[in-house]
Amino acid sequence: MARTPETHYTRGDDARIAYQVIGERGPNLLFVPTGTFPIDLLWDEPAIAGLLHRLASFSRVILTDLLGVGSSDAVLAKDNPAMQSWTDGLVAVLDAAESDSASVFSLSASALPVIQLAATHPSRVRSLVLWGAFARFLRAPDHTFGIPEPVLAKYLGELKDNIGTGAVVDLMAPSWADDAAKRRWWARSERLAGGPATMTALFELFLRTDIRPLLESVQAPTLVMRRRGDRDVRREHALNLVERIPDARLVEFDGDDGAWFAGDADSVVDEIESFVTGTRGAKPSNRVLATVLFTDIVESTQRAAQLGDVAWTSALAEHDRVVKRQVDIWRGEVVKFTGDGVLATFDSPARAIECACAIRDAIGDIGLKIRVGLHTGEIEKANGDIHGIAVHVAARIMSLAGPREVLVSGVIPPLVLGSRLGFTDRGEHDLKGVPGPWRVFAVE
Repeated sequence: MARTPETHYTRGDDARIAYQVIGERGPNLLFVPTGTFPIDLLWDEPAIAGLLHRLASFSRVILTDLLGVGSSDAVLAKDNPAMQSWTDGLVAVLDAAESDSASVFSLSASALPVIQLAATHPSRVRSLVLWGAFARFLRAPDHTFGIPEPVLAKYLGELKDNIGTGAVVDLMAPSWADDAAKRRWWARSERLAGGPATMTALFELFLRTDIRPLLESVQAPTLVMRRRGDRDVRREHALNLVERIPDARLVEFDGDDGAWFAGDADSVVDEIESFVTGTRGAKPSNRVLATVLFTDIVESTQRAAQLGDVAWTSALAEHDRVVKRQVDIWRGEVVKFTGDGVLATFDSPARAIECACAIRDAIGDIGLKIRVGLHTGEIEKANGDIHGIAVHVAARIMSLAGPREVLVSGVIPPLVLGSRLGFTDRGEHDLKGVPGPWRVFAVE
């Protein structure tokens, strides 16, 4: 009888993440199920267990429950938004499983933190397999195939009423609809994943997140898969991913099952095996997605004249010490000091904002005032410096800020949903030398 892997825990910041490892040959394959299927229960359904053992026949499979799901701890939103917490958790699992680089197989909404992982930690992701995935679920003026807001509200209401009943099988796995045992297993998985209120809140955050700005920064070869008759995630979502991710292709299968493990799942595993074992890995690159932070001391010339050279030099030294300490605390990297400010980068927009506010307050304690601008985008690292349009955007946004203000580009708020951070819309602006216009927000 094929064995069921043991569940282990690793620590990600203040929370514990559950993971399993099975298989001893082939490349590492990180498998991230959707939130309704805890990894401990996947093995209770024989059809799924057989598919997982097939994956383990050609790869070393690492399975994980995202934070807030199944055996993992709840998401802690005190310091990081849920999306960044989930991404940090995936890094912790890869570390615990001793995987320097892995292919990643993710499903539906769970692809959101996986795509963020690939964009911000390119060296850890060899290739991506995305099933039934989307970058934004909600409709927008430039995303007309998304679900309208009123329909989403109804969708979430029905989800809350039906979680734990197995009713969603009719939508997600119609080929299983008449199998009573499979419906019972599905219902039990939903109940033990987190409960109706928890799962509804989790899915609402997923379905309101927009990671489209990250897609162009995914360097890993990407396989996007779906079934042609999927009743939940439209084909346009898959096409959007393939159009925006530089090295991506779409494979579609016949059938109506949105769940990968229902219907002709062996054909899906065949495609994954071919891709994971035969594809080239992501090429080494100096390009990476980052949140760029620029600061500037307000009225620095006047302050220098007031204090005199000796006192001003001392004030700048204290400024640099305070800034470096805060950037280290918030896990960022100082690129360079600019004389009366700093250029720094972060792998998390939430940590960058928290750091900006901490710097602002700490600098105020030594009698100086700063302004801050932030933007998340792709940068190029070279010779200890960074380059790219994202650097210019952050600098231009900083120039719009007043004393003690932290301004961010419109890219950032959708990336930090679930956090305690709030924003005030400052409207659209033309940024000098940067194609626009650009929406700008002030951090509350």
